[in-house]
Amino acid sequence: MNQTFAVWVVIGLSLVTANLPFVVQRPFLVLPWTQAGEAPQPFWLQWPMSALFFALLAGAGYLAWVLIGQGFFVASDPASVALFLGKVLFVMGAAALLLAYPGWRNRGRVISKTFLDRLLELLAFYGLVGTLGFALEANVGNTFSHTWEFYAVTLSLFVVLGYPGFVYRYLMRHRKPRAAASPSARG
Repeated sequence: MNQTFAVWVVIGLSLVTANLPFVVQRPFLVLPWTQAGEAPQPFWLQWPMSALFFALLAGAGYLAWVLIGQGFFVASDPASVALFLGKVLFVMGAAALLLAYPGWRNRGRVISKTFLDRLLELLAFYGLVGTLGFALEANVGNTFSHTWEFYAVTLSLFVVLGYPGFVYRYLMRHRKPRAAASPSARG
């Protein structure tokens, strides 16, 4: 895989995933507290479900690291290219299915996410995209050691990439849908 192509894949995926928490109203995470509009669940069930969800999310990151980062890729062989792209699509599909579960669980309900919920989703997407970036880095060549400065800069860049979604959600005016006029009011 070309290093430039891998960098642009990570940047494009960062742009999309940084804006998702702000643009989409469906929840992406199983949180240990009840969000507005969710069906109430007992306290003893919420925390283990949330812990299981985040463990599965970490497992998806580890799966990306194993399948993509430690895989063998030869760009000149078409079978190797197809296998590598299949692995990438499989990992992305598994993560997408896992992140779609909270929305599926609350289907038919209007969930109102707070800013904290959106911020946690943003951090989860940062972790997933970062894991994919590390896996692609390991696949391209040698991995480099990263200090806290690297994580501070990349998190800042990820938040900046999410600014259009933040503007859409919190700074733009949204028209409220008109209520349908009652039959008696029409005359």
